[in-house]
Amino acid sequence: MKEVPIKDKLNLTIEEAAAYSNIGINKLRELMNMPRCPFVIYIGRKRLIKRREFEKFIESQIEI
Repeated sequence: MKEVPIKDKLNLTIEEAAAYSNIGINKLRELMNMPRCPFVIYIGRKRLIKRREFEKFIESQIEI
């Protein structure tokens, strides 16, 4: 199976998002626990980060 580059993925794991954004895993988990988090998608019990929405969220923040 061919590995897809992060820049081409729609959804990222927490580890991929941490590497992509240079934000720590613990901070990402904290952000994902926000009520109505705009960039989280639930697939059963698994949580993934919607890359485009995550990028928009990061761009709109002054501080995290």
